[in-house]
Amino acid sequence: MDNDLDQALDAVGPRLRALRKQRDTTLTDLSAETGISVSTLSRLESGARRPTLELLLPLAKAHRVTLDELVGAPPTGDPRVHMRPVTHHGMTMVPLTRRPGGIQAYKLVIPAASARTEPDPKTHEGYEWLYVLNGRLRVILGEHDLVMAPGEAAEFDTRVPHWFGPADNEPVEFLSLFGKQGERAHLRASPKAK
Repeated sequence: MDNDLDQALDAVGPRLRALRKQRDTTLTDLSAETGISVSTLSRLESGARRPTLELLLPLAKAHRVTLDELVGAPPTGDPRVHMRPVTHHGMTMVPLTRRPGGIQAYKLVIPAASARTEPDPKTHEGYEWLYVLNGRLRVILGEHDLVMAPGEAAEFDTRVPHWFGPADNEPVEFLSLFGKQGERAHLRASPKAK
């Protein structure tokens, strides 16, 4: 392990020199930007001085790179989130959050075949916010029967009888934020008046 650490630290100097040359800056300019003396910068680049976090942080900022890039850290793995979709009553729900409690986020896809399903409004505890991505979403909310287009959003108390499905013979995709405790999605912008 110590050998790997020594190799990684030995590679920092040449990497620092290459970054500085790429930016076409001098040691003097870099010293003024970071507050690190010219002699220390020179010794870091030549490998005569061992890099420390106190020296690497301002250098990473000056060179506009991450510390990982500066020290050549290995990749940390696949950054993608792999959530497992669930199909329920013909609707595919992809969870977008993992944490228990609080607001849960889902992407929902309802196939076109569901447009022929008779609405069956339900109620439950909570509060929901919907945002249509693709297709047209039919929303029955209490006495209201609405059709929402891509880019439109709605929010409602789920104790009001509600149902949603495709408005026509096309599938519909939408995002849903749901809070069992009645949390509300707070929008910071309102649509322009028409």
